[in-house]
Amino acid sequence: MGRDGSYRSATAIAAAIREGERSALSVIEATFDRIEARNEATNAFCTIAPDRARESARDVDRAIAAGETVGPLAGVPIGVKDLIDVAGMRTTYGSMAFAEHTPERSALVVSRLEAAGAVIVGKTNTPEFGRKPMTSNLLFGTTANPWNTDRTAGGSSGGSAAALADGLVPLALGTDAAGSLRVPSSACGTYALVPEFGRIARGPASTRTDAFVPIQPYGHVGPMSRTVADTALALDVLAGPHPADPHSLPEQPAAEPYREVVRSIEDDQPLDGLDIAYSPDLGIGRYEEGIGRTVADAVETFEAAGADVSSIESVFEDSWQTLFEALSTLLQVRYAGLYDDLGRNAGIDLLDPGPEVEITGEVTSRIAKAMEVSAIDFKRAERVRTSAYDAIQDVFERYDLLCTPLLTTVPFPKDTEPTAIDGEAIHPLHGWHLAWPLNLTGNPAASLPAGFVDELPVGLQVIGPRRADEWVLRASAVFERERSWRDAYPPR
Repeated sequence: MGRDGSYRSATAIAAAIREGERSALSVIEATFDRIEARNEATNAFCTIAPDRARESARDVDRAIAAGETVGPLAGVPIGVKDLIDVAGMRTTYGSMAFAEHTPERSALVVSRLEAAGAVIVGKTNTPEFGRKPMTSNLLFGTTANPWNTDRTAGGSSGGSAAALADGLVPLALGTDAAGSLRVPSSACGTYALVPEFGRIARGPASTRTDAFVPIQPYGHVGPMSRTVADTALALDVLAGPHPADPHSLPEQPAAEPYREVVRSIEDDQPLDGLDIAYSPDLGIGRYEEGIGRTVADAVETFEAAGADVSSIESVFEDSWQTLFEALSTLLQVRYAGLYDDLGRNAGIDLLDPGPEVEITGEVTSRIAKAMEVSAIDFKRAERVRTSAYDAIQDVFERYDLLCTPLLTTVPFPKDTEPTAIDGEAIHPLHGWHLAWPLNLTGNPAASLPAGFVDELPVGLQVIGPRRADEWVLRASAVFERERSWRDAYPPR
């Protein structure tokens, strides 16, 4: 890994700070030095907050000097996607309409990280309101892939993934309503876990904001990192219910901490007896031959760890088009709520924001279409979603885990949209990845670095049954042990 320490894990950084080997302030200073040196190449961070971060680091150092107990993320620098509110820090949602917006209150996930000692160093770039799986907006421009800065970093959590791959921070936060955590992690060769829906509470929601919007489709917030252990460490901090979130799952007092699940990978065949299904396209997609070959080879790693791996041709009964139309309808309903909330709460009409503000076509077209969705359209989409949910449950009646490629093509040139795979036309935004179907079902899923094609990262998606975050983490940790991707950093 990077000789300058830029690629040290969050787990190692926190331990060094607690044991007095390093001060939290020195870690933060090194972080800002790295951001200053590298951010121009990737545009991963759109806002940095050095004064706020330094004061937080000093608080950690003062607590340690006084012999006080500090949290498990004490002094760890973290980037936060610019869709997530941080009190006192500019949060634009990638939109010109919010170019100077500074929230007074942090999102619950940010409060939990800071309570655990983490230091928020800034906001990472995102497309406007997270609308697309590539990262660019009219305020800050395009985020580039650290492995090849002419290529996309994916999206919509592309700034977070690029910051991790380029060694700017060891942990980051992202969101995912149609693959936005997993797509950029695959593109940038990092690790991300979308936990079981409701495992990480989204509240508290104000009474003037729709607390039910994350189910249309299932929208997640979650940790991103370069190692499975770091994601588990962050998940232990983030997981848990909140009374203001109507979807948050109750505590599991007898459950093993996520970091212990990862630490317990010791025996020679830690997946002995596990049945894993592998599908190269879920029966609905298209994939490049090199991607399929690389991911199929990666899945064999689980066999060496004791699992039985079987290939399956298809998962869903409905076609790609039928499933995606259902997802699109749900997203349109979501954007109708966004449009209405912003009008009521911020006094901003995204369809008529004024002469000085430009809103991207991806956002305005989504809102315009949302105005035309009927209750019958919505319920028909929900029926298709039910079919998708049932199909996934059928898979897990027979298998313990399901694996697929994540991106079905290599990261393409930035500021472009792919239109075909092997000469066959695809949807330019969602026809080249297999992340979005899981937002219909709410299953836990992770993106693991599986190898390279044309010197660009390839991601393996590991999907678990509902209530099985720990099995996705365990399989991820076994894969990382057998095929460690950490030595691939820094990007060449």
